[in-house]
Amino acid sequence: MLLSGTAALGLALGALAVGVAAGMAVRAFTYEAKVGSARDQSRRILEEARHEAEALKREASLAAKEESHRLRAEAQEELRERRAELQRQERRLAQKEEQLDRKLEQLERREEQYRRREEELERVRAAAEEARDRQVKELERISGLTREEAKNVILASVREEAEREAAQLAREIEAQARQTAERQAKEIIAQAIQRCAADQVAEMSVTVVHLPSDDMKGRIIGREGRNIRAFEALTGVDLIIDDTPDTVVISGFEPIRREVARQTLEKLIADGRIHPARIEEMYQKTEKEIDNIVREAGEQACYDARVHGLHPELVRLLGKLKFRTSYGQNVLRHSVEVAHLAALMAGELEANVEVARRAGLLHDVGKAADHEMEGTHVQIGMELLRKYGESEAVVHAMSTHHGDFEAKSVEAVLVAAADALSAARPGARRESLENYIKRLTQLEQIADSFEGVAKAYAIQAGREVRIIVHPDRVDDLEAFRVAKAVVKRIEKEVQYPGQIKVTVIRETRAVEYAR
Repeated sequence: MLLSGTAALGLALGALAVGVAAGMAVRAFTYEAKVGSARDQSRRILEEARHEAEALKREASLAAKEESHRLRAEAQEELRERRAELQRQERRLAQKEEQLDRKLEQLERREEQYRRREEELERVRAAAEEARDRQVKELERISGLTREEAKNVILASVREEAEREAAQLAREIEAQARQTAERQAKEIIAQAIQRCAADQVAEMSVTVVHLPSDDMKGRIIGREGRNIRAFEALTGVDLIIDDTPDTVVISGFEPIRREVARQTLEKLIADGRIHPARIEEMYQKTEKEIDNIVREAGEQACYDARVHGLHPELVRLLGKLKFRTSYGQNVLRHSVEVAHLAALMAGELEANVEVARRAGLLHDVGKAADHEMEGTHVQIGMELLRKYGESEAVVHAMSTHHGDFEAKSVEAVLVAAADALSAARPGARRESLENYIKRLTQLEQIADSFEGVAKAYAIQAGREVRIIVHPDRVDDLEAFRVAKAVVKRIEKEVQYPGQIKVTVIRETRAVEYAR
């Protein structure tokens, strides 16, 4: 049994070895087959890739050749165009050279003509000198006067006649120039005013607040006047409570303070609770609101005047002008109007519109800080503009609008003219009776101070001065000179809006009596 088991094990092992060998042979055969197949496939892939690469190479070569042909054609076309342009320029240069040659020939001919004329003039002048010498000698013999004596007599006569003719000519030339200038100036100003029509509202230095009832006056005054004292101390204005029913008057020359006080009082009246602590709370709240209103007013003014790029501090100062008035005219509205008028006139005269517009808007900015800085509002405005980066052209254009400095640019003259136009609009400004009478009296005194004036009258609200002269002491030409002299004195000494007409009247009467 043991032997048979060993034999069986040996047979099994032999069978296993044969199976393993057979399996390995089969696997080797399969592997060889797969390797051969892979090699064949790789050769096919390589062959296909080679064919495809050659096809791509041929296509790329063809595309490169086509692109090269196209670029060469474009280059040739551009070269032809440049050659054609050069030929055209050469023809133009040749034509200009021909024209210059012709002009040079003409100039040479004219020069020759002038030379011949000068020679002819020299001959004529020499002949005239000789004839004059003969005439002088003959005149000396006939008149019995020496040459110097005759010369003095003639010169005196000629001088008198020349002065009379010169005055007459000057009057005619000035009248003609003035008519032309006035016509053109009126057209420009009329167009500017027509295109810039603005409403004018005179404002006052007091504000009236209406009360819901007369009992509110007692609440505003408070116990022993503590409310009104606290209100006036905080706001810096005077609160006038009189017998006028249902109204309280706020008086103050600083317009922003007056506006803050008005809004504070209206808030307190609407709230109903009036005591010092509440007054202080409402005042602080209103101050912040007014600051926002000032900033928005400045930005709106810049937008309306079409001026951009201003420093924020200049915008804030412009906004403060919303609450400032000059002879009852709102300064911010006036500044915007001056900007428009100056820009329109600058456009008509082909001047710098942007400088005129900017200087017109900023010409009164110094009034927003004149209670904080020393100097006139013009000097303060110049300092502020330089501080906040405005150009010297703008600074100069705004500095001359009151004649403090000499105008050296067209824009400066236009800003001054626009300022006068805006102030002279009917209803724009109010004038006190005292200043009105003072100006009329000054005009008459200036006219009466001249020699030969019999009487002077300021009429038409001071817009015309009529001067009556003594006809035996002032002739027609002297009357013309008197009118000019009076105008110069008025321009130098009197402040006035618009223009003043000066009329000199010389009347000669011949009176006889039949007896």
